[in-house]
Amino acid sequence: MKHWLLWGACCLLPCGAVAEQGSEGGYWLQRMVGAAHKLDYTGTFVLQNATFAETSRIVHLVDAGREIERIEVLDGSPREVLRSDDEVKCFLPESHTLIIEKGSQQRSFPALAPAALAGLGEHYVVSKGPVVRIADRESQAILLIPKDDLRYGRQFWADTRSGLLLKAALLDERGRTIESFTFTQLQIGGVIDRETLKSRYATASQDWKVRNVRATQSRGEDAAWQFKTMLPGFSKRAGMLRGPQPDLAESVHLMFSDGLAAISVFIEPLHGQDRQSEVGMLTMGATNVYRRVVGKHLLVLMGEVPPATLKKFGDGIEAKKP
Repeated sequence: MKHWLLWGACCLLPCGAVAEQGSEGGYWLQRMVGAAHKLDYTGTFVLQNATFAETSRIVHLVDAGREIERIEVLDGSPREVLRSDDEVKCFLPESHTLIIEKGSQQRSFPALAPAALAGLGEHYVVSKGPVVRIADRESQAILLIPKDDLRYGRQFWADTRSGLLLKAALLDERGRTIESFTFTQLQIGGVIDRETLKSRYATASQDWKVRNVRATQSRGEDAAWQFKTMLPGFSKRAGMLRGPQPDLAESVHLMFSDGLAAISVFIEPLHGQDRQSEVGMLTMGATNVYRRVVGKHLLVLMGEVPPATLKKFGDGIEAKKP
């Protein structure tokens, strides 16, 4: 299984002012960003798109400034994710595999609000919607409509008391929901049993296959590549090396974002393999994946953006001439 598939398997499911017309919306976005990381909460949420629905249980605690989180998928193939700050352990019982990643920057619902808000108003119309009831809580709706066809729209609903994200929806160009995450039951604060943070598979996994995915900051390994078609509003936010062993980096992973939408670029050496049969576009839920071979490397781009956006960006990535 390649790095981009490992990344997908463990993902359940990626401040300045915004434009004047969206100032109230910007305030709520800022509240959502902070609440997901600072609050203790536990609950059940549902991921739903056109092809499937999946229910998960989450427990999130902040202990002496350290975030501790456990997510367990309750439907279909079992999966469990344990997070302690930037270390993630993903248990895949059916394949008896444990994936351990240090230095991870991937986040799961409800931490889906923008990581950086500066400049959002240049590419989205941000507006405050009505107050509605979700998971037995009053929630404030926030709508973000893109000003071009390079990105999808978003709608968020935040708990009016705590600011925690209660529901998130990805919208197509007609405003129809492509995918949504929704809390159906939620407890914020109060007494949360720390036993619920313990893995149900930790003991059994002692005999499992262990994949250590190293994610370290890139120090110019991507300098050999040029990006000829930069997308308006998208800039490089992170660069890291991903490899199964401390002394071997299988791929370069770059993250580009407009502050809301994100595109991951994986650059993997082919090692003489013929991977032409893998090229092209595919869809995994709301995430589109575009693959192409460039010289001796396979490029894999993933993101919750329209397929045309991904292809436009990916076709402009070329190796620099020596």
